[in-house]
Amino acid sequence: MKKISLCLVFLIYCQFGFAQQALDSTKINKDYKFNYKQLIIPTALMTYGVIGLESDGLKLVNSNIRAEVMEDIDKKITIDDFSQYAPAAAVYGLNLAGIHGKNNFKDRTLILGTSYLIMATTVTSLKHIAKVERPDGSAFNSFPSGHTGTAFVGAEFMWQEYKDESIWYGISGYIVATGTGVFRMYNNKHWLTDVAMGAGIGILSTKTAYWLFPIINEKIFKSKNKNKSALAIPFYNGKQAGLAYSIQF
Repeated sequence: MKKISLCLVFLIYCQFGFAQQALDSTKINKDYKFNYKQLIIPTALMTYGVIGLESDGLKLVNSNIRAEVMEDIDKKITIDDFSQYAPAAAVYGLNLAGIHGKNNFKDRTLILGTSYLIMATTVTSLKHIAKVERPDGSAFNSFPSGHTGTAFVGAEFMWQEYKDESIWYGISGYIVATGTGVFRMYNNKHWLTDVAMGAGIGILSTKTAYWLFPIINEKIFKSKNKNKSALAIPFYNGKQAGLAYSIQF
């Protein structure tokens, strides 16, 4: 647990540092500025997840939930393999339908890709450090839940893009993300603590991507030649991460 706690502190410290850089920039739009209050919910979720690794009380909660699931489960429902991507996909679907969010295609894609890379790096690192056995005994990479992290990246992304248009878009994204976490437990793949940690990481990853966006856009991807445009899109498919780059003259 000590390694996990140190990793959690390091994660928050790094994201706090990046956000502080955004806060110090006088040219940054207020929509992308760091707000301390936004750390409360994701930090609380991640703290619960970390404490649950050693707390007998929270381990008992995990076991009780698993026992109830095993009593009621008839067969696995694999909707969580698809629902994890639904909130993010909905943002692009709404834009195609003419309901425009905060950012254009290039900017929101860069933000989403950055979110996925932060989340994927964090989740993968913690899985290798924690080595928690899955409820079904299939592997020792249960903590944290990657599906849940992916879903909550999308939910926060949808919230950020459409909260000014209607809060119900963001709420629907969070409902789908929560459902993804529930199905991960229903399918006997994750404990509650795994899901809580994944949710916290997903939310914080997207918030951090928005805080970092003005810096990334200005310092890295801004083209000096106004007659050409460049686009770099980070991607993560659940197993691999990378960067796709295109340039148009």
